[in-house]
Parts: sequence; C-alpha cells; structure tokens
Amino acid sequence: MLHSLYEFWTSAAGNTPLEWVAVLTGLACVWLAAKESIWNFPVAIFSCALYIVVYHRAQLYSDRNLQGIFIAMSLYGWYEWLYGGASKTELPVSRTRPAEWLWLMLAAAAYTVGFGYYLQHHTDAALPHWDSFTTAGSLVAQYQLTRKRLENWLLWIMVDIIYVPILWYKHLYPTSGLYAVYLVLAIYGYFEWRKTMRKEQLAAQSAVVN
Repeated sequence: MLHSLYEFWTSAAGNTPLEWVAVLTGLACVWLAAKESIWNFPVAIFSCALYIVVYHRAQLYSDRNLQGIFIAMSLYGWYEWLYGGASKTELPVSRTRPAEWLWLMLAAAAYTVGFGYYLQHHTDAALPHWDSFTTAGSLVAQYQLTRKRLENWLLWIMVDIIYVPILWYKHLYPTSGLYAVYLVLAIYGYFEWRKTMRKEQLAAQSAVVN
C-alpha cells in the first residue's frame, strides 16, 4: 500500500522536470490565447518543443508529431494575427464558414483513420486511434486559432475532455491535470472571444452608419 502511494506521489510530481516546464509554459500559452495576446505564439513554440520529448517518451507518437506541426502553425498564426486582416491589419475574431467546416472535418476523419491504422499496425503506440483522433481535432482547432475563428474553443473543449483520461492512463499526471485546466480556459476563451467578436461587429456597424 505504501509502495503504491509512493509511486503515485512521485508520478504526480512529474516524470521529469522537463514535463513540468512544458506544463507551465503550455498553461501560459493557452491563457495568453484566451486573452487574445500575440505572445501566446512564442510561448507555444517553446512549450511544443518540450512536449516533443515528453510525448516521445510516453509512446504517444501522433501527439509527438503534432507538436512539430503546432510549431509551424504557431509561426503562421503569429503572422496572421498581426497582418491577416483587411489591408494587412490585425485579424478580427470571426466564425468558421460552412465550406471551411466541411474540408476541415473531412481532413480530420482521413487523418484519424489513416494514421490510426498506421500506428496500430506498424508501431508500439498506445491507444493509436484515440491518439490520432485527438491529434486531428487539435490540428483543426489550432488552424482555427491561427485564423481567429471563434469555434476553435469549442473543438479544444472536446479534445481536452478526451485528453485528460488518456494522459492519466499513460501516467502523465501533471499533463493530465494541465489539460483539465485547459478545459476551463477553453470555456473561458470561448466566452471572451465571443464578447470581443460582438464588440468588433458593433464597431464595424457604427463605422458604416457614420
């Protein structure tokens, strides 16, 4: 009994200091994104670089690969937030268009089935299809984040609900707890961005009237 409690405590304290740094920078990244701060991107790049190592050690290969894509998308989002609006202005919050939803969902389904099959039959990956599904959902959500689509937060909520038990199962207790906090921040981010979008729409309407 005491041995089991000791193992749980040491695991909960973090497998390595590297995981804890990744946890804290990841938390800062999501908080900054919820506040619409451009600084979420450089912090995200640093956190993702650390998580490449963390997920590789946990045999979550799809999520490991995801971090490299996140780094590239963060660089893209950094530029888009600054210059992606009309006439190279700051990008406003907007909704995802129906056609955009269609191709994003088709791409996510193709990735989940295809990469899940590969992981299951050609690697020692844990939970290959769940790993691929959360990766696909995260990619779609991150793309929407780079374009300041309001619905990115709804996808993050779904993904975080799935990630919490997966990471706990893999004994990544600090990271599992981090995703539980991410879930709360995603809910907060959705309502914050929705308020911002309404303010921007009212300001635009006022400008047209005047």
